[in-house]
Amino acid sequence: MSRKPIVAELEIDPDTLETYRALLTEEIEASLALEDGVLSLNAVSIRNNPNQIRILEIYADQEAYEAHLRTPHFHQTAHMVTSLTLIEVDPIAMRAKP
Repeated sequence: MSRKPIVAELEIDPDTLETYRALLTEEIEASLALEDGVLSLNAVSIRNNPNQIRILEIYADQEAYEAHLRTPHFHQTAHMVTSLTLIEVDPIAMRAKP
């Protein structure tokens, strides 16, 4: 069963924002390098509210998503997140250049 994309809406403790952003970059790199089931992770911040982060996550399947949640690199930033909402979305057009 294929996993639909997820948009994660996060709010980060402003006192940890710089550290969070650096660790999130490392986490995304590690996830893509080490986890076959992680297909895409794209993170952005809201321009006028930089502690509000949005991540578009795409996994091969539900098992890959659940495995990602158990990785050490995923857990290294959990204490910095003050709010988290997960939204299942339906793709309309998702493309990237190789």
